[in-house]
Amino acid sequence: MLSIDIRWHGRGGQGVVTAATLLGGAAVREGKYAHSFPAFGAERRGAPVMAFTKIREVPLRDRSQIYAPDYVAVMDETLLDVVPLLDGLKPGGQVIINTRRSSGDLGLAGDFHVSTVDATSIALDKLGVAIVNTTLLGAVSAATGMVSLESLESVIRESFRGSLAEKNIDAVRTAFRAVKEA
Repeated sequence: MLSIDIRWHGRGGQGVVTAATLLGGAAVREGKYAHSFPAFGAERRGAPVMAFTKIREVPLRDRSQIYAPDYVAVMDETLLDVVPLLDGLKPGGQVIINTRRSSGDLGLAGDFHVSTVDATSIALDKLGVAIVNTTLLGAVSAATGMVSLESLESVIRESFRGSLAEKNIDAVRTAFRAVKEA
């Protein structure tokens, strides 16, 4: 039975909550059940923040935080030295990190996989700003296969309008390809 838990880490202003929500929306598009929600704390621009997405084949009743994620998505690699990002990550789990460095250069070791993407450069190129939420969504989709690229594009078109939607979709596609090719 499908049961996927993803914990998102980033900094205030990077779109962590939006990414969690968009992923949940894409899963619902595919006939799955999903909850997405933030962890409340001292949210301010630049402060470490968390959000969660739960995806199931059956209706969800549990609205608690995710303490043992299958996946961890990291929007800002500087959090590696600030927040215990890997706490509770299930054996065989996966970490998807926005970084220019390769997975081997990060010095992360354990019973998990690491995927990297330079989401910041992609966002700057495609969007003109370093807001990496949709870009990292493309990487998460490619690395995990939990939702299709088409579902992400559809939910982005509903959440953003006009050229902003198309720019975000371009960023998603670019990150998706970068992870698939790595």
